[in-house]
Amino acid sequence: MDLYFTGSHKSSEQRQLEIFARQLSGGLGFKPSLANWYEAFDALQTMLERQDRKKRKLIFFDEMPWIDTYRSNFVAALEDFWNMWAAQRDDICLVACGSSTSWMVDKLVKNQGGLHNRITSRIYLRPFCLAETEQYLQSIGCTWDRYTTLQCYMAMGGVPFYLSLIDPRKSLPQNIDMLFFRRGGKLSTELDELYDMLFPQADTYKQVARQLSAHREGLTRQEILSHTGISGGQLTTMLDNLEQSDFIISYQQFGNKKKGMIYRLSDFFTLFYFKFMEDNGTKESQFWEKTMLTPAVNVWQGLTFELVCLTHLDQIKQRLGISVIATKASSWRSSGTYQDTEDKESQRRTQIDLIIDRADRIINVCEIKFATTDYVVTREYETRLRRRMAIFAAETKTRHTLVPTFVTTYGLMPGSHSSMIQQQVVMDDLFKELQPL
Repeated sequence: MDLYFTGSHKSSEQRQLEIFARQLSGGLGFKPSLANWYEAFDALQTMLERQDRKKRKLIFFDEMPWIDTYRSNFVAALEDFWNMWAAQRDDICLVACGSSTSWMVDKLVKNQGGLHNRITSRIYLRPFCLAETEQYLQSIGCTWDRYTTLQCYMAMGGVPFYLSLIDPRKSLPQNIDMLFFRRGGKLSTELDELYDMLFPQADTYKQVARQLSAHREGLTRQEILSHTGISGGQLTTMLDNLEQSDFIISYQQFGNKKKGMIYRLSDFFTLFYFKFMEDNGTKESQFWEKTMLTPAVNVWQGLTFELVCLTHLDQIKQRLGISVIATKASSWRSSGTYQDTEDKESQRRTQIDLIIDRADRIINVCEIKFATTDYVVTREYETRLRRRMAIFAAETKTRHTLVPTFVTTYGLMPGSHSSMIQQQVVMDDLFKELQPL
């Protein structure tokens, strides 16, 4: 690389320019004095012009959002540099990197100024899926089974940095205690540092995340407004930034379009932090080893497994054999319009977490359950499922065929009450690599 420059978090413009000048000094033969970013890019142009025109020149900016400090005019100076000089040549390659996805999208991808339509290629780095997580853990010598890997994913998600901190010689509970709960644990203060790094007004973003954490079934935009009191325009920007950064997911309620969109917290680490770390006053260094079999953890695993399934929808479709069929995934909440005076279930608001509406006029109505063994469908549970589907059909007035579908860890225990389930997806299916269509 002819220039490699990394932005400094929360550093002043002058400090950033000082470091940039030092990086240029090798190619210029002296350290330039830079008053602003316009002068900085002029100096970069001078350095590059001294080199062989036939040689390709690579400029690499890392953590670019940190460079763009308040009133620095960094982006405007970059626009001038690119349009007035670099774009006229065929030997300049500029790579722009940044952890803040929202900044990268707003300032570069959606740039309406001098950088509009200037991007040659984009590489968007998402967290690992379960298959990639398993491969990575195996590469560092971790021999955990898939059930343990799934539990690890529920706490850390597929963030490679978090996974790189795992000690393969220790069990998963020991690793969680070491990283999350022990004094000085490498992830014990991660949430504050992460949000401060990625978002302006980080406390307000954490307020939204905290509310979504408390309502695991998700909230509509209006519900978030009522819980937080954040102004409408500001909330719209925040939700967009959170979704672009893979902290939340949005999906439609069945039968609706944009109106009534459900927002759900999808960052596994944030969910784990608000559930077990934020108000943990025990200071117990073996907290997870002593807590992992409690009812609170069982409830958390059940709800978090639903999120794992929502973020592995393509794997679910692959298992169901509908990868090539156009589908719309959504959730559904009953409106309470369907009432049966003899049926108490119909008188309560009910919901279905995953509806897969297919172009072949079939709807997979998915029930998601986390279990340590084969799941047993009892008489009462079968009755509840049948009533729930009846309420769904009555309220939505759908004419599509409804297919009861079960997603669980190890599958269903064969029995007379499980016969109504027509299709199953198990944990191993979520670990499958996606096959090309």
